[in-house]
Amino acid sequence: MSKTSLTPDVLQLMASKICHDLISPIGAINNGIEFMEDMGPDAFEDATSLIGHSAAQASGKLQAYRIAYGAGGADGHIKPEDVKNAIDGMLVGDGKITQDWDAKAPMGVADNGVERLPAFSKMLICSILLVLDTLPKGGIINVQADGSTTTITATGENAAFREGIVEGLTLSLDNDALEPKHAHAILTGLLADHFSYTFSTNTSDGAVSLAFTYQG
Repeated sequence: MSKTSLTPDVLQLMASKICHDLISPIGAINNGIEFMEDMGPDAFEDATSLIGHSAAQASGKLQAYRIAYGAGGADGHIKPEDVKNAIDGMLVGDGKITQDWDAKAPMGVADNGVERLPAFSKMLICSILLVLDTLPKGGIINVQADGSTTTITATGENAAFREGIVEGLTLSLDNDALEPKHAHAILTGLLADHFSYTFSTNTSDGAVSLAFTYQG
């Protein structure tokens, strides 16, 4: 089977996913404004709370997608702290998923221990976005690094990769089987191929792990 390629179908699915993910918080902002207009000053506190929460969530998603999909995400000045903050922004008010890792700990560095690996933060955030979807009932995200390999672990009830995600990540998914849920995995696989990374995955009872290794 040939490798999955960047086709118009993949681009359209990716655009649909981004729009779908942003509709909810942006729509909630609009609802908060309408609520304030309909109910008057008495609704101010509730409405501003809804607007503030939704704006923070939308901002977090935009920051995460900018690093994951934008050209600037490959910049070495993007740090793991930026990645963690963006993911925290996405999870505002979620209450089900938390991050438990030290973004300032040594990770993803070259053999000399100083230079960050190419597009490291882009691969990191793409990988975290993948494992977030493995936690239908919530859980904990952890990140650890060992040399040129970084492992993201998701622990929670019924943690598992959805059908076709691993195949999408390894670019072995048939184009005829593409669905919106596969778009991020495929794009992550294409980015990994471009920046010389490989992936490995593991699933056990209540946990999944996704490791990416620099091959350059």
